[in-house]
Amino acid sequence: MTRVWKWNRLVTVREVLEDLQQERSIAYTTVMTVLDNLHQKGWVRREAEGRAYRYEAVSTRAAYSAALMNDAWSQSDNPAAALVAFFGMMSPEQREALNDAVRMVQGPRAQPIASQEPEGSEGSEAPAATEATEGPEEPRDSERTQGPEASEGPEGPQGPEGSQGPEGPEEAAPDAGR
Repeated sequence: MTRVWKWNRLVTVREVLEDLQQERSIAYTTVMTVLDNLHQKGWVRREAEGRAYRYEAVSTRAAYSAALMNDAWSQSDNPAAALVAFFGMMSPEQREALNDAVRMVQGPRAQPIASQEPEGSEGSEAPAATEATEGPEEPRDSERTQGPEASEGPEGPQGPEGSQGPEGPEEAAPDAGR
């Protein structure tokens, strides 16, 4: 998937194979199997070209990453605490990127949700975000954070329900998709 995303165009098994062979020895059938598995799982679409197929990503890498984050967040028994802990793991650059993303979604008047210098953070405690917004449940004061819209990424094709992500087939053929 890494190459399919990077190239952002229709690719053949042969193209992926030749690029991978610059780094290591790999069989044509391994690459073909991985791309076929990705197609069956809904991560790539393909079109016939002669006797071969050309493959392209169904979704962007950013949309896939956003879906992973949203899935992890939504499975938490305490989503607000999970977000606070996540914000606490962010570097200042990541917090700034998050604030930029929130401004893009909410407009220029949006309040920052992750300050550059966490106030009152000691040891491994995660910094609290600056302001709470509407959400399904009101978090306790010690767990205040932005609502779910701050963590949701662009929605779009994310593969069939219950399927593995694009890295799944790579486990069967460890380096075929990279």
